[in-house]
Amino acid sequence: MEWITLAAGGLGLILFILSFFLRDRSKETEEELHELSMSLYQELYQLKKRTKLLEEELMIEPAAGHKKPKPKQINEILINQVLSLHKQGMKPDQISALSSLHVSDVRRIINE
Repeated sequence: MEWITLAAGGLGLILFILSFFLRDRSKETEEELHELSMSLYQELYQLKKRTKLLEEELMIEPAAGHKKPKPKQINEILINQVLSLHKQGMKPDQISALSSLHVSDVRRIINE
């Protein structure tokens, strides 16, 4: 019985000493993860920068000599639905959430 205890202790000591000579793979994995996250952050920054530039380009204001655009034509069925919902007691912001219209358009329909 003693020799089993000594063998287990000796094996444990050998494995403990051997663990100091093995490479630590968690450091490599940590470095790879850090590099990957940095590259993702850089790509995300570039995409946000490009998106901001595109948004700025698309937000072109009309020139001073141009006329103000006409209000968009609203379908008669949509007008009837807005009026019906208003008669049921719904507020313009609630009607706007249910329809594809802006709150100002809903108010304009109700006021007309």
